[in-house]
Amino acid sequence: VCLFFGCFIFIVVSYMQIFTAVLRIPSEQGQHKAFSMCLPHMVVVSLFLSGGTFAFLKPPSISSPALGLVVAVLYALLPPTVNPLIYSMRNKDLK
Repeated sequence: VCLFFGCFIFIVVSYMQIFTAVLRIPSEQGQHKAFSMCLPHMVVVSLFLSGGTFAFLKPPSISSPALGLVVAVLYALLPPTVNPLIYSMRNKDLK
């Protein structure tokens, strides 16, 4: 639990520093470019963390084998599957 919260706090602080650095960029176009590079990564990380959090911290009252299987599959397969799709959207801008 301490390791999980330590990593989570580190991730949150890192993203806060990234956002403050991006907001200090003087041009609006530069800010837009920087945010468009960060947002796909944040989507994948949030999918991974939200799925894992729900899988491991869901209340026992809503526990069922079918729901557990669906959550486990979404936690294990959704972020890696969506990752190339999200980053391929950025290819046009990167080129």
